[in-house]
Amino acid sequence: MANSKNSHKEEHLGSSAFITDIVIGMSDGLTVPFALAAGLSGAVQHNSVVITAGIAEIVAGSIAMGLGGYLAGKTEQEHFQSELKREYAEVETLPEKEKGEIKLIFAEYGINETTQNIIADELAKDKDKWVDFMLKYELGLEKPDANRARNSAATIGISYIVGGLIPLSAYFFTHTPTQGLLISAILTVICLFVFGYFKSKVTGQPPLKGALKVTLIGITAAAAAFVVAKLFNQLF
Repeated sequence: MANSKNSHKEEHLGSSAFITDIVIGMSDGLTVPFALAAGLSGAVQHNSVVITAGIAEIVAGSIAMGLGGYLAGKTEQEHFQSELKREYAEVETLPEKEKGEIKLIFAEYGINETTQNIIADELAKDKDKWVDFMLKYELGLEKPDANRARNSAATIGISYIVGGLIPLSAYFFTHTPTQGLLISAILTVICLFVFGYFKSKVTGQPPLKGALKVTLIGITAAAAAFVVAKLFNQLF
């Protein structure tokens, strides 16, 4: 019989950066084009106008969101390289100060002073490991993936396009904006709920609560856009 102590499996969220990028792209992709289409449905008479504007928004939105993800990834890499260079300079010019910071880190965990000195001296024998330790435990930095910026841009952009085409697709198969809005609303609410449910589940939040929150945000944005468009259409 297998030892129960060895059968324990820890479940942790993997590829969190990838999942985060999908969440960013998909949530905005579902919400923004839906709100735009809803707003236009209250002001125009032909689906072609909604489709044209919707496609233009999806293209512009996916590029903007992807670029934002790319710049965020590059900024993360540049920040890491800057801190890496600074830590190497500090362990070279201020070794005792850096050793003192190692001791402080372990002191917070209740490690006695003798053991702190031993650990600090051992780490100081290898500058690369020393710097790596300081980055992780003093600054809370992990070395970013070299392809992070590119992958983030692609993931966010594609997720935005996929999300945006869902509410817009209804207008391809209906005759009037009102009909399109009805089908679009049904599709989008279902997708927002499912997306919110699984997003909350993988991030460890209450799935039902998360699904309702995401759905409510999308509905509120679309309703606001629709009402504003109607009012402006009547005024002008």
